[in-house]
Amino acid sequence: MAKGDRIAIIDGCRTPFLRSGTEYREMMAYEICRHAVKGLIAKTGIPNDLVDHVIMGGVANDIATTNVAREIMLAAGLPYTIPAYTCTVACISANAAIISGANLIVNGNANCIVAGGVETFSDPDIKISKNYRRFILDLTMFKRPKGIIGKLKLLKGMSLKDFIVQEKPAIGEFSTKMRMGDTADRLAKRLGITKRQQDEFAALSHNRAAAAWEKGILKKEVIPVVTPQGKLVEKDNGFRKGTTVEKLEQLKPAFDRRYGTVTAGNSSFLTDGGAAVLLMSETLAKKIGLKPLAYIKSYAFTAQDLWEELLLGPSFAIPKALAMGKLKFKDIGVWEIHEAFGAQMVAVIKTLASDSFCKDRLGLAGKLGEIPIDALNVYGGSLSLGHPFGATGARLVTTCANRLQETGKRYGVVAGCAAGAVGNAIILERA
Repeated sequence: MAKGDRIAIIDGCRTPFLRSGTEYREMMAYEICRHAVKGLIAKTGIPNDLVDHVIMGGVANDIATTNVAREIMLAAGLPYTIPAYTCTVACISANAAIISGANLIVNGNANCIVAGGVETFSDPDIKISKNYRRFILDLTMFKRPKGIIGKLKLLKGMSLKDFIVQEKPAIGEFSTKMRMGDTADRLAKRLGITKRQQDEFAALSHNRAAAAWEKGILKKEVIPVVTPQGKLVEKDNGFRKGTTVEKLEQLKPAFDRRYGTVTAGNSSFLTDGGAAVLLMSETLAKKIGLKPLAYIKSYAFTAQDLWEELLLGPSFAIPKALAMGKLKFKDIGVWEIHEAFGAQMVAVIKTLASDSFCKDRLGLAGKLGEIPIDALNVYGGSLSLGHPFGATGARLVTTCANRLQETGKRYGVVAGCAAGAVGNAIILERA
């Protein structure tokens, strides 16, 4: 990489994002995401061996494919000589993968990176009970007793329940034991966010996604997938055209059953999907005649209070990324923020426009600014398009880069919150 070189985002693409348990049900994560990587290579027209590294985000990785990035690139037909690794930072895993790739280029260790992520919850690993696991391991690997008597001794202290009850995938925070939906309810109560405000944001997201698909806007970002059953999947299946606040108001609380305002309708849903972005040094892009969509201007990762600020990652990361890029709030013309919950989105908008929050928690002189709704997630977001944990960040970056080209705005923000109370923001500059 030449001195003063910039990190170019050449292009990005993704598979259709599908509700878990639907058309991708029989596919492993690597099988889903190989379509995104293969599609990206074909879309950009680069030779396979130009890629220096492949970096993928993933959260609930199958134990058979723990380094899912390696399996993805091999299945996509890339040369086996290309290193690949997987990173996990919950819902901002793809963000981290993209920044990891950018840093490899900055440090001169690479010139061309495929980065993104994947997730499937159609077939998550479900554990048998801990006592049953210990029994099997002692029987076959550790103690390996001989004879019936020795084997029966391993059953001491076990009950029938140990053989029947299974451990479902954890949906709560390891440190606080709170579910993310409970955190959203807690945040809504603390900031005075009503159910109607959450439902209004969710309805807007669904209708924007439906309109974007009807106009063919999202089609250029999505690579069709043929399932093992031979079915052609060409578009997302989570958004609901014609969603209204009145329909959403009828849904009951999903977490705090008595006093909660967070429902299935104003929350993102379990989603399967993969996405990939092609990063390149500006020098290499010029050399081979590729025109980038955007450049990475700056970025920031943050960590917040796990009880009260779990979902406020963007509120902390956006100001930090702006400062790193020596930019002001008014410089941003395109906003793409991960929609975990309607409550979380309203909270991010509210806190960044709050003098007290920005002074007390961010150390600023006053409020950062109010994000304009007409510039935020205009083609829908995670509430409607879906949220494959490991892939969402790559979708956001791709859409933001494309929107910069469409609108002519100079700067755009990609931001997200994640389990563990961490956040990320990436500032893109139009090429």
